[in-house]
Amino acid sequence: MLDGLKRMDKVVGIKQARKAAEANRLESLIIAGDADMRVVGQLKQYCEQRGIPVHMADSMKQLGKAAGIDVGASVVGILAQKKEN
Repeated sequence: MLDGLKRMDKVVGIKQARKAAEANRLESLIIAGDADMRVVGQLKQYCEQRGIPVHMADSMKQLGKAAGIDVGASVVGILAQKKEN
C-alpha cells in the first residue's frame, strides 16, 4: 500500500484527511500504527461508517517517508481520482 504513495494524489494529516472525507474525496485512509488513537480514532470511525477502506502502516516515521515528507505522519488520505466527463 505504501509503494508509490509519493506519486498518488493525497492529503497528509488529520485535519486535511477529515476535510477530504467530508467532501467525499477520500478513496482510502492509512493510519500509522503508533499514532495516538485518541486523536485518529474519530477519523477512523468516520471513514469506516462511510465505507472508506482504512489501512494501517507500521509507524508515523514510515508513513511520513512513504508520503514524501521529512517528518512522521499520523494519517495519509488517498484522494479519489477525478472523473472526467
